Amino acid sequence: ELMASLRARLQSLWEERELVLQESRECAERGQGLEATVRDLCKPNEFERYLMFIGDLEKVVSLLLCLSSRLARVQNAMSRIDGDTDAEEKHSLSERHKLLSRQREDAKDLKENLDRRERVVSGILAKYLTEQQLQDYRHFVQVKTSLLIEQKDLEEQIKFFEEQLETLEQTIP
Repeated sequence: ELMASLRARLQSLWEERELVLQESRECAERGQGLEATVRDLCKPNEFERYLMFIGDLEKVVSLLLCLSSRLARVQNAMSRIDGDTDAEEKHSLSERHKLLSRQREDAKDLKENLDRRERVVSGILAKYLTEQQLQDYRHFVQVKTSLLIEQKDLEEQIKFFEEQLETLEQTIP
């Protein structure tokens, strides 16, 4: 029953992931339309700033999510440390925790820098775009970020349930 429940949950997550991927494709299409508008209206150097910001948005958000996920896994492993855990493993987990914490702090700094750049790009676009186009741009940035987060969350859940199912299949003859 537990295995059937896990399989059903996985199926549901896979379907949800497909919906999010479809939304991501639609968002990318809207982004291409917006990019064409920005290219037509802005100066070349302003357009380059826009392109760099949009490209970095995905990279920085993905980096933050990945580091947070890895840090959470290390913290979970550290919470399972007991008297039987050897010193080398404890030390290794502690070192990974420190490294990932530093990397996540650096990624947060990158995100703050990206937020400042977004305000600059938004200011540039405000000179050229109509109020509706500017709202569309802001909505695009918000949706793109939300979809990245949702996609990463679904991937993590799928991975977790696949691991649970695999463990169960190995323990049950």
